[in-house]
Amino acid sequence: MPIETGDVVPDLPIQVVANETRSCQTGALFAQRKALLFGVPGAFTPTCSNDHLPGYIARLPQFLARGIRVMCLAVNDAYVMKAWAAAQHVPPELLMLADGNASFTRALGLELDGSAYGMGLRARRFALYAENGVVRQLHLEAPGELRVSSAEAMLAALGG
Repeated sequence: MPIETGDVVPDLPIQVVANETRSCQTGALFAQRKALLFGVPGAFTPTCSNDHLPGYIARLPQFLARGIRVMCLAVNDAYVMKAWAAAQHVPPELLMLADGNASFTRALGLELDGSAYGMGLRARRFALYAENGVVRQLHLEAPGELRVSSAEAMLAALGG
């Protein structure tokens, strides 16, 4: 069952890829702040690389101006996420979260079985907005779509 509005974001270890890769607790990433986490099925995949991540990169200043930390989650290892961040010119203010074993994705209840496409277990495409670790908004995409979890849609959903 997917996480819901009003739930607390699970506190699990995850790899944070920025200037350097470090292990961190997800609870600490969401504590005492406004945070937006968007999940993608995979690094270097077409929609993720052509639209989803670039939209957040382009609009990152708008989120930062509102005091919102933005994070991207994928069920990929830290090496892949670091290479994807470099290829996409991700600024260090946008945190890339490598959930290689899908532990955090499963705890959120947002896993996707992509086995039929040779992708194995992945994250569903989504955007989650939380304040002080409590989910305030959750936007889940229908399969094959990028509408409600885009940067533009989230800015609109957050009032602007």
